Amino acid sequence: MAMLPFDDRDGFIWFDGKLGPWRDAKIHVLTHALHYASCVFEGERVYGGNIFKLREHSERLINSGKLLGFDLPLSAAAIDEACNQVVKANNIVDGYVRPVAWRGAEQMGVAAQQTKIHMAIAVWEWPSYFSPEAKMKGIRLTLSKWARPAPNTAPTSSKAAGLYMICTLSKHAAEAEGYDDALMLDYRGQIAEATGANIFMVIDGELHTPKPDCFLDGITRRTVIDLAKKRGIKVVERAIMPEELAKATEVFLTGTAAEVTPVGEIGQYRFTPGAVCKALIEDYDRATRAVASAASAA
Repeated sequence: MAMLPFDDRDGFIWFDGKLGPWRDAKIHVLTHALHYASCVFEGERVYGGNIFKLREHSERLINSGKLLGFDLPLSAAAIDEACNQVVKANNIVDGYVRPVAWRGAEQMGVAAQQTKIHMAIAVWEWPSYFSPEAKMKGIRLTLSKWARPAPNTAPTSSKAAGLYMICTLSKHAAEAEGYDDALMLDYRGQIAEATGANIFMVIDGELHTPKPDCFLDGITRRTVIDLAKKRGIKVVERAIMPEELAKATEVFLTGTAAEVTPVGEIGQYRFTPGAVCKALIEDYDRATRAVASAASAA
């Protein structure tokens, strides 16, 4: 089946302050962001017409821009309003929201202090495809040859477009070998994350996850940590070496797209998704359904 291209769809995109036809949302080929990666973005999920953790995403987008040296033209409240406007205009009930901000084409070169900061917001349908039972099968990961960079070599706390280049390379290589995704280590050889999701592992009944000191501290990651603590599960954030995967009984990924996704295999290591994975999938599902129910009641 042919894939529906993202530049040729019906609907509306919010672009620099106003809604316009989807196909008209275009930028020039000499836009600074295209050449020098001066671009930040967010990924958000819509459940029942309501965007989950919207304010946290809007605030992170603003902070990501500051880390790249520019200020967004809108406040967090205004970004929230624009995101909700786009969801409503496109009649999205369950979907994915992509706010993005970037440097324009006023200057071409490494220095770009005089460029205009542009913003756009798009949304498309993205229903929940898998039931908690279906998710329990577990996905297969391989190890990436690319490492997450040190925080003094890149703005690693920013959700910046340039930081995802090695994720694309890692994901493509993994899929070419028949895997679903890749596990990335950091510059020290410690476990970091998958190509677009954070990682957790169950060791001796405790939940262990890498400390996000050189990669993104995901909003879903923080949500799941809170859910685990409410269940009385001890959460340990620390440096984790890859050989420690041998001690893990369960492993799962978290992210806006991944939600809570169990892992059945990472290279030579095998895991059996069990009670902790199932409980947190259900808890996260309830949390997002609660947001959707609140939106319906309103």
